[in-house]
Amino acid sequence: MLGYWLIESGEKERLMELLRERLIECGWRDEMKALCRSFTKKKGRENVTVDDLVQVITPKGRASVPDSVKAELLQRIRSFLASAAL
Repeated sequence: MLGYWLIESGEKERLMELLRERLIECGWRDEMKALCRSFTKKKGRENVTVDDLVQVITPKGRASVPDSVKAELLQRIRSFLASAAL
């Protein structure tokens, strides 16, 4: 139900854009690029698939999202829910 409300209101897209901006600002995106390049260099470009990268990088990426970014998104979702309840 929440997902439906977020999509219908356009809030999901606004949250995704905020997330993109914050991750770029804090250097997370560059860190993930560096991890991908390092993995690709180690394994050899021809020996790496997108699925390989996703499998290796996803856990590291999720774990390294700053708590401040998570907290900001959570607050925005709570605010959205509070305003939707009115």
